[in-house]
Amino acid sequence: MRFTVIDDGRASEVEVTVEAGRVQLPAAALERALRFELREEGLCRGALCVPLGGRPGLRSAAGVDLDELARLLDRPLALDLEARVASLGESAAAQRARQETLEAPDFELPDLGGRRHRLSDLRGRKVALHAFASW
Repeated sequence: MRFTVIDDGRASEVEVTVEAGRVQLPAAALERALRFELREEGLCRGALCVPLGGRPGLRSAAGVDLDELARLLDRPLALDLEARVASLGESAAAQRARQETLEAPDFELPDLGGRRHRLSDLRGRKVALHAFASW
């Protein structure tokens, strides 16, 4: 079954297996959607490897269980089986580390004339941000 997996703001359509409401990612889908390679030493992204030993339910013949993988990586998972979409969020530790720097995340928005501006383009200058919502 085709499934959209969102990670780090990047969406990838991959083939997965859904068994008893659990999404199983085969090795090719892991590499494409999450940039993890399944190796003997565990799940690896570059030089970083996460060992898989002692985690029942993480691996099966169909692949790696997405919910168990999110738990292993300490990342929240939003999963909609009906819409065939899964999104991995940022771990609490990564969020905390980013917040401790007191640096706003970069973003881009248009001005009233339609010109695009990035917050990072204003680095070193004083900036006032005004946000509002109707709710």
